[in-house]
Amino acid sequence: MTPFRHGAPAVPDADTLGGHTTRQLLRLCEVVGLGDDDASVYARTLLRSLGPVAGRPLDLPPATPSFLSDDHTPVEFSLSFVPDAAPTLRVLLEPGCGAGTLAQNGRTGLEFLRDAARRWDFATDRLDELTDLFFPETPEGPLALWLALELRPGGVPQVKAYLNPAAAGDDRSAATMREALHRLGHRSAFEVLPEGDRHLFLALDLGDWEEPRAKVYLAHHDMSAPEAGLLCRMPGGPSPEDIEAVFRVAGGLDTGDGADGRLSRRPVQSCHAFTETSTALPSGFTLYVPVRDYAAHDGEALARATALLDRYGMDTGPLRGAVSALTRRRLEDGVGLIAYLSVAHQSGRPPRATVYLSSEAYQVRPPALASLGEPAAAH
Repeated sequence: MTPFRHGAPAVPDADTLGGHTTRQLLRLCEVVGLGDDDASVYARTLLRSLGPVAGRPLDLPPATPSFLSDDHTPVEFSLSFVPDAAPTLRVLLEPGCGAGTLAQNGRTGLEFLRDAARRWDFATDRLDELTDLFFPETPEGPLALWLALELRPGGVPQVKAYLNPAAAGDDRSAATMREALHRLGHRSAFEVLPEGDRHLFLALDLGDWEEPRAKVYLAHHDMSAPEAGLLCRMPGGPSPEDIEAVFRVAGGLDTGDGADGRLSRRPVQSCHAFTETSTALPSGFTLYVPVRDYAAHDGEALARATALLDRYGMDTGPLRGAVSALTRRRLEDGVGLIAYLSVAHQSGRPPRATVYLSSEAYQVRPPALASLGEPAAAH
């Protein structure tokens, strides 16, 4: 264990999971303007979330597979942009990543979350109402619990919990989602959701959010831009044309042949955010495009990300700084560093674009073939 810089916590060596991801986090904090004290708090939090695997050498395979990233790194970063403001840094964590079973993973994650709730003084009652649904004795599916931390000045993040609706079986995921929304007071929300191929996550805002949300994530396979344009159920939300434009830019369908094509590899995702229990309608909508499966390499993915930010009048400089903070490799030598691009709409707020960034602690995914019609490189 060595100190990284003055005021920072002692971190594992750089060739360990904790050392690699913590150094990335500290550099990203500099990019977005978070001070040393805040960066130190958040670095310690990341290390605590990893538990014993923080010191695991990177020349060993991951302790357990993590669905959170393609190379099984249990950490993902993202930068969220709005016009005329510095971006917000977020980190997505799997605090049970070193557990031997999915049930142990969930128990470890809940223990970490409740410790964080005591430390940062926020309630977990909304999640507590749902534990029997999402944490059965013998859970199924690709995850038990993920936590997203929105890193704010002051060292106290905003927290989101991501839950697996297939925990009681994939065939029960729709019923689990319906029951969870009902218990949270959104009794007719399930009926207004668009059709999807799979229920991916239920996310809950925990803590001092101005308007805490329950967010439903759906997967949409083999989707076209016109179909994506019809996914929003939010009153006063983005127009179908605006959603289609995001789909085309992020998916590489905005110019040339294939402008009317489908994204048929990794599915597009939609998110529907519910805040008011007096109405069944969502107050937010987000479209997520897995750019890493539709770009030849990360240079191409970065070009699409900057085009998307330019479209909404957002500063692209911090994104370029973030990419440099995460890796020294040439962007053309891999694909997947930039994982997803999304644009979120929430009632009463400007659109928010988010770029999701992989740690690549274990592996760099080879560049894909340039043609959209060719198979992508294997994960």
